[in-house]
Amino acid sequence: MRLIILVLILLTATLYGLSARKLPPLTTVDRVDLQRYAGLWYQIAYFPFRFQPKDAKLTTAEYTLHPKGYVTVKNTAYKDFEGTEVMSEIEGKAFIKDKKATGKLNVQFFWPFKASYWIILLDEKDYQWAVVSHPNRKYLWILARQPVMEKDLYDSLVKRIAAKQIDTDKIVLTGKLN
Repeated sequence: MRLIILVLILLTATLYGLSARKLPPLTTVDRVDLQRYAGLWYQIAYFPFRFQPKDAKLTTAEYTLHPKGYVTVKNTAYKDFEGTEVMSEIEGKAFIKDKKATGKLNVQFFWPFKASYWIILLDEKDYQWAVVSHPNRKYLWILARQPVMEKDLYDSLVKRIAAKQIDTDKIVLTGKLN
């Protein structure tokens, strides 16, 4: 019996190893000017996950620079697209992880837990849109300064996300496209 269990464990481990893809490290933008990044952002699309309400019609993230050097983060989910009926709200802090690569931040909503918040794409000219992910590629947010995004821009961002070997089939559109 032990031999059968051992064989099953080895077979499972081998099959899992064969199916797991070895992906290159996820890259971020080189530099983010947090003063320009601060302000209100609208979620256009995201990968659903357990901490974010799935039935929200509008979700925003507001970033404010704190004098102590971190960024306060306030995420709000609304029941309506006009943003008048709050469904849930959470506040946290974001910290630059690496002074040489300011696109890599850690965000903390519940002490002592921190999560990676990597800005992988950014409108470096005007800071009108951003794409945020995690090194393991399991999380993703497409953000914009307005709750509506041009469809051509959205499609272009999805292609660039796919080029970073992130599964674009998991993206759920929450904003509106023109």
